[in-house]
Amino acid sequence: MALHDRWVQERKHERYYKLAKKLNYRSRASFKLMQIDDRFGIFREGDSVADLGASPGGWLQVAKERVGDRGKVVGVDLRYIRPMDGVTTIIGDITEDSTMRELTELFGGKADVVLSDMAPNIGGNYSTDHARSVDLCMYAVAVCDRILRKGGKMVVKVFMGDMIDSLLTELKPRFRSVRIYSPDASRDTSSEVYIVSKGFLASENVKLKDIAEEEKKPEFRAKGRNI
Repeated sequence: MALHDRWVQERKHERYYKLAKKLNYRSRASFKLMQIDDRFGIFREGDSVADLGASPGGWLQVAKERVGDRGKVVGVDLRYIRPMDGVTTIIGDITEDSTMRELTELFGGKADVVLSDMAPNIGGNYSTDHARSVDLCMYAVAVCDRILRKGGKMVVKVFMGDMIDSLLTELKPRFRSVRIYSPDASRDTSSEVYIVSKGFLASENVKLKDIAEEEKKPEFRAKGRNI
């Protein structure tokens, strides 16, 4: 049996994969976010939530359930996200100013929570995959600097590795609390962990320039390595 076929068969036997199918969640990742929220209290009723790398929508479902009808949930991804009630989706690249501007306008400038379950395309070299994972987290941090309100929260996925410290160095001056957590719903063989940051200090807030200025010099840049 080919490696891919074996992986598909193993996944079909997983508890959370089966549970997601049974309860009509779009991915097993839904349970990771539920466990993170149960542990750290990420969502409140009425919150505004931005979900980066949101396809196929498992985290969007959980966010919408937990913020309720008064909340606002917006998902962003390069890929199409099948519509769901009460959720707005954007097809776009979060590293581009045009996508960032659309996201900012949808929130009226501020969000209560920024989520990122983004992961790089796995290339087979763990050091490279880890570095790209950290890069994606840096983009999520840059999004926080533009739309997260003071006191807000961020949850990002990252692969474990020697660059974790550089990511924490960016997060700790921005948030009152920064914790690393591995939900039970993550696979035992996975190197992924989630960094849960609470109490955004808003000391790094950056506003997007107007379109004329933006054309002269791109404003949206993430610190750290280039992807």
